[in-house]
Amino acid sequence: MPSFEVPEVDLGQYSTRQLAAPPLAVLVVALAVIGAWFALTGSPVTPGIEFTGGTELIVEADAPQSEITAAFEQPHDSIRPIGTDGSRYLVTFQSQEQQALAQQASDAGFEVVQSQSTSATFGSSTQQLALLGVGIAFLGMSAVVFLLFRTFVPSIAVVLSAFSDIVIPVALMNVFGIELSLGTVAALLMLIGYSVDSDILLNNHVLRRSGDFWESVHRAMRTGVTMTVTSIAAMAVMTVVSYVFGIQLLTDIGLVLVFGLTADLMNTYMLNVTLLRWYKFEGVAR
Repeated sequence: MPSFEVPEVDLGQYSTRQLAAPPLAVLVVALAVIGAWFALTGSPVTPGIEFTGGTELIVEADAPQSEITAAFEQPHDSIRPIGTDGSRYLVTFQSQEQQALAQQASDAGFEVVQSQSTSATFGSSTQQLALLGVGIAFLGMSAVVFLLFRTFVPSIAVVLSAFSDIVIPVALMNVFGIELSLGTVAALLMLIGYSVDSDILLNNHVLRRSGDFWESVHRAMRTGVTMTVTSIAAMAVMTVVSYVFGIQLLTDIGLVLVFGLTADLMNTYMLNVTLLRWYKFEGVAR
């Protein structure tokens, strides 16, 4: 029966700068991408129709996308095929004239399978509540971590790692054209939990258990890496399956989680380990 074994990597052969440089460089690049996106669009990440308001139509038509586009008087935001047969399309509009758009599709001979509209005011309010929820979750996590360890460096290592685990997927959302929706906000909230889980596991092994520093790190890696890689594999399968069947929401959630969990491997076992090593061998000594 196949088994997964975490290789014992000799992280001690690398200096503090060598371990910390890659995750910090990736974090800086991610912040630069988000900053540039904000400067160009006025938003750190492109909001979806749930937050901007507008109309979504799912139409069934045995026709190319150009014919579907020509059927509507209003310009569309996006149009993409969904499902496996290639005859269904999801069309989004900034316009909130749901009935008029559905009528235009019917007049063109297309079957309107589903239609829904969101007002701009409601969408803006929903976005504020969603982002407030992410902020409160992050602050609550930070407070719990500081209460748990009661020491600045180990606590800030967990918080910094969790911050990077959120920033990197947000930057990649811009790169890959993934819009911010209630689904992707939920994925970002899940990443906070995933990140804290592996970081606290590492800190507990290093700070509260007996043994050599690097032995403690490897014990934590055996459990933490196994959990994270398993989660990445599960999310990757979900992403592929949902993409094949045209379930865009699950595809976006899966991609964001794969991005964040991959970043978590780097941040936990390079950045967090570096800060813990400094704390154990230099910070405490001072």
